[in-house]
Amino acid sequence: MENKIMTEVNEKKVSGSSFDNRGMGTVEMILIIVVLIGLVLIFKTQIMELTESIFQKIAADSSAILA
Repeated sequence: MENKIMTEVNEKKVSGSSFDNRGMGTVEMILIIVVLIGLVLIFKTQIMELTESIFQKIAADSSAILA
């Protein structure tokens, strides 16, 4: 019995599957989302100013084309 347990432990060491990696993708995605939300909160005013200026230019150029 002890020999069987030692064999299983050694096989796991050799195969490298001693850790369960199921769910690592989920953790990575959650961390990426948290970082992105943090960046949006930090640069909120700059993002708003940039999008407003882009839409103002689009509106001005489209009115020039339609006129």
